Amino acid sequence: MFKVIYFFIFTGIVLVSCQKQTINGNARLFISADTVSFDTVFTSVGSVTQQIKLINNNNQDIAISTISLMGGSNSPFIINIDGTPGPNTSNINLRANDSLYIFISLLIRPGTDPLPFILRDSIQIAYNGTEQFIQLNAWGQNAHFLKNQKISSDASWPNDLPYVILGGLYIDSNASLTIQKGVHIYMHADAMINVDGTLKVMGDTASADRVYFNGDRLDLPYANYPGSWPGIYFTKNSKDNVLNYAILQNGYHTLVVEDASSDLNPKLSLYQCVINNSYAEGVLGIQSSITAVNCLISNCGQNIVLGAGGLYNFEYCTAASYSTNLLAHQLPVLTVSNAGTNGNQVITGDLQATFTNCIFWGSESISDEALVSKQGNTVFKVLFDHSILKQMNYPANIDSNALFLNADPQFIATGDLGNTFNFHVQAGSPALDRGFSLGILVDLDGYPRPANSTDLGCYERQ
Repeated sequence: MFKVIYFFIFTGIVLVSCQKQTINGNARLFISADTVSFDTVFTSVGSVTQQIKLINNNNQDIAISTISLMGGSNSPFIINIDGTPGPNTSNINLRANDSLYIFISLLIRPGTDPLPFILRDSIQIAYNGTEQFIQLNAWGQNAHFLKNQKISSDASWPNDLPYVILGGLYIDSNASLTIQKGVHIYMHADAMINVDGTLKVMGDTASADRVYFNGDRLDLPYANYPGSWPGIYFTKNSKDNVLNYAILQNGYHTLVVEDASSDLNPKLSLYQCVINNSYAEGVLGIQSSITAVNCLISNCGQNIVLGAGGLYNFEYCTAASYSTNLLAHQLPVLTVSNAGTNGNQVITGDLQATFTNCIFWGSESISDEALVSKQGNTVFKVLFDHSILKQMNYPANIDSNALFLNADPQFIATGDLGNTFNFHVQAGSPALDRGFSLGILVDLDGYPRPANSTDLGCYERQ
């Protein structure tokens, strides 16, 4: 009896195990996307990895003959099929209601072409006598790659290729680095610029002639992340730094300026610069000296922080912040103090800060966009002259002349349309024709300012 039962059980197992899975010769695969695109990828530096999903929604298996990268091993694209390295694989049985992934990345061989170039390839998926294709597109870019670079003598960077900085850049105390107009500089996440000597940025009016500092991750969503690179640090010994028409995006502490100037010039002078989307401070001055003219400092964790005293002069500047989907506006756009801390030690210094023809504004989340504080008995002079300031609680420690409190400057766009921002002012803005003439003949766009009755902020309405 037990032998009979054992025989039937064994026979059943054999019958089940010998059954073949049915292959559907008319079925079609669902592919999650028909095109994969990469934003600008630098030569010699790999891209992020993207993925495509192949799904068999049928109730029967599909026999995939081949999955092939059409450019083969010479292609700059690299594929991996469910853990199997490409450029091709064959004889894949994709079971009913199952799926597999194709992972795609990119590595471009270096060349000499200064212009961005487009790369194309495709992935062929062959099964059931039919073929489906996934198109691959990428922008490539040759570049200068500098790792832990030290500038020991005077140097100049021409606008031939972008510069990609890895590990950091150090400018020695006896050296000066001049960056010519039109240069693009891409900073890795570990790459701070330490300036012990002098940095001169020679951007110009046209968009193509401005000098750009940004993180080196250009693919979405990373391209818009605040804090993508550490920032530029002007040390105690640094002097005579000048940035003209520079665009600095997505830094952490974007510009840090420490200690007083060693000569009569400001330690840092900013002319027609944009500092945007900094995770912490856009401009941080620590007992130092800064001049800024026609500058936009926007959407930073803290736009401008001036601490422990110093000498500061801001003219025709706009400091404005609104919350984005990546960074909330939680702190005032301007913090000014004659005090600061060094560990447990409180340090104070003489402070003189003047803000002329400026705008300080932000979203409803902050009622007071200027935090001005004083400790001790050091010299303390803070003046707002012909400026707009959003401030419900007026600081007791400041002087003012023609200060327009809580007068909405009416920016053109403040993020309500898909996080689009435009800090030019609209017609009818209280910023129009309220400025005091300083002899500055252009605005941030390079457009002319009239000799009299200029507009407040970094833009002159044309």
